Amino acid sequence: MIFPDIAPVDIVGALVAFVLTLLIFSYMIGDNIAFRLGVHIFIGISAGYAGGVVFHSVLRPYLFDPLISMGTGGGLTITFLDLGLRLLLLVLLLLKLSPRTTAFGNPATAFLVGIGAATAVGGAIQGTIFPQVGAATQLFNPDRASGFVGGFQLLFEGSIILLGTITTLAYFNFSALGRANQEPETPLPLRIVGWIGHGFIAITFGVIFAGVYTAALTALIERLFFLWDVIGFVLVRL
Repeated sequence: MIFPDIAPVDIVGALVAFVLTLLIFSYMIGDNIAFRLGVHIFIGISAGYAGGVVFHSVLRPYLFDPLISMGTGGGLTITFLDLGLRLLLLVLLLLKLSPRTTAFGNPATAFLVGIGAATAVGGAIQGTIFPQVGAATQLFNPDRASGFVGGFQLLFEGSIILLGTITTLAYFNFSALGRANQEPETPLPLRIVGWIGHGFIAITFGVIFAGVYTAALTALIERLFFLWDVIGFVLVRL
C-alpha cells in the first residue's frame, strides 16, 4: 500500500484528497451539490494560487518594491514616469470592477491584449514555426543519410511532412473564381489538394484525441487505485 509508516499530516492530506476525489466522481450519477462543491473548491484554490503568483511575480517586484525603495531612500531603480505609468494602468484596470467606470479601463486592457498578442505571435514564430521548418528541412539533408535505405527513409519522411504542410494550408484557402451567372467555385485542383489536407487534419485530430483519451484514462486508473489504497489503509488500521 502507499501509506506505510507515514506522518499524521500526510494521512490527513490523503483523506482530504480521498474526499475530494469522491466529490468529483459523484458527477457520474449526475450534476449534484457534492460535485459542485468539489469544483468550487478547485476553482477557489486555483484562483488563490494565481493571485499569489501575480502578487509575488508581478506586483511586488515591479510595483511595491520600487515604492518601498523610494520611500526608504533606497536605490531608485525606476524613473518617476515609469512608476507613474504602472500606477495609472493599475488604476485603470481596477476601474473595470464597476460597470459605471468600466469604459475607463479599456485602454489598459487594450494595452495588455496588444502586448500579450505580440508576445504570443513572436513566441509562436520563434519557438514553433522556425524550429519546425528547420526540423523539416533537415530531413532533406543528404549528410544525415546513412546508406541508401537511410536516405530513402529521410526523403520519404520529409516528403510526407512537406505534403501535409502544403495540403493543410491549401485546405484553408477559401478563395473562389466567379463567373457570369454562376456561383463562385474553387478550382478542382485546389479542391483535390484541400481534400488531402482535410485527411491530414483528421489524422492529426485523431492522434490528439487518442493522446488525450489515454492521458485521461491513465489519470482515472491512478485515482481508482488511490481510492482503493486509502480504503485498504483505513480498514487495516481499524
